Amino acid sequence: MNRAAFLDRDGVINRKAPIGQYVTSWEEMQMLPDVAQAISLFNRAGYLVIVVTNQRSVAKGLITVSELEGIHQRMCDELARTGASVHEVYYCPHELEPACSCRKPRPGMLLRAAQAHNIDLSASWMIGDSDKDVEAGKNAGCRTLQLLGSDEPDNGKADAVANSLLEATLKILQRDGVLPIGPHRVRSTALVSPE
Repeated sequence: MNRAAFLDRDGVINRKAPIGQYVTSWEEMQMLPDVAQAISLFNRAGYLVIVVTNQRSVAKGLITVSELEGIHQRMCDELARTGASVHEVYYCPHELEPACSCRKPRPGMLLRAAQAHNIDLSASWMIGDSDKDVEAGKNAGCRTLQLLGSDEPDNGKADAVANSLLEATLKILQRDGVLPIGPHRVRSTALVSPE
């Protein structure tokens, strides 16, 4: 079975939009420092890197599915240019109500990815910057790491904390006793919208 690093998008890969606003164009995507290096380390250590992101902006009519998938494709292409491969992007385009199975903190995106890619969830990590990310990871049976410096301080719910994705990656690889050992190629990006 495979192990995965599930990454939230906003606040983990790119800078979060101000509260009440959304990233709705590529020009608004500001990649955070050392993200490509962190993802590349996961790739080389044999983890599948899978992005799982709530994108309520679709339901609000602020961005179309096609535009969102275009942003995700460009994000993956930019990362790939620096040797960092995202295996797949899952997103929840739904509103808060009615409740769906994919919107974090529900684990639908992680469960779907696990089924599609033969992932051992107990050997995998969910990395995010919010309590919802941590809860989604726990609901799926993953270990969890919360990035600090966001709106939500360390409340002790996650299995580990870090200040950046690179620091998170190094902590996880050390905890799992895994060293990156050369290039690990994964297919870059099939974009999937869970029902």
